[in-house]
Amino acid sequence: MAESGRRRATLAGMIRTAALAFVRDRRLLQTRPEGKDVFYMAGGKIDPGETPVQALHREVLEELGVGCTEVAPLGVFEAEAFGHRPGRRLHMTCYTAALTAEPRATGEIAEIRYFTGGEYAAMSHVAPGSLMVFTRLHQLGLIDW
Repeated sequence: MAESGRRRATLAGMIRTAALAFVRDRRLLQTRPEGKDVFYMAGGKIDPGETPVQALHREVLEELGVGCTEVAPLGVFEAEAFGHRPGRRLHMTCYTAALTAEPRATGEIAEIRYFTGGEYAAMSHVAPGSLMVFTRLHQLGLIDW
C-alpha cells in the first residue's frame, strides 16, 4: 500500500484494519512480516473508500495468495497498536472465513504459522489485538489454549 494510503488509514490516531481469524485444527493462523519477529493477524489497513470486508479480501489475497469465502463477522477489537508509538490505538474489524486454497506466505509476509492461544501468549513478543482474538476464539470453544 502507498505511504499516503497508510497515513489516511490512520485517522485521529486510530489505525483501522480488517483481519482474518482462520482456524485449522483448533489453532489460529498468524503471519510474520519480513524483518519482524512478531506474528500478527492476517489482514491490514483499510484504504480510504474501502469497506472492512473489501480490505479483508484484498489483504488476504496480498498476504496469503488466496481468496476468502463464507466471510462472517467475529467482532471489533481495540487495543494498543503493537510496534507503534505509545498511545497509538488499533481498531481491528475481524472476520472468520473459509479460504479458496492452501494459504502461503506472499508479498511482505515471511512466514505463516498456526498457534494455540497458549503458544502465542508464550512468545517473547505478541500483538495485543491478536491476543484478544485468541481469547475470544477460546471463549467460543473454537481454539485450544
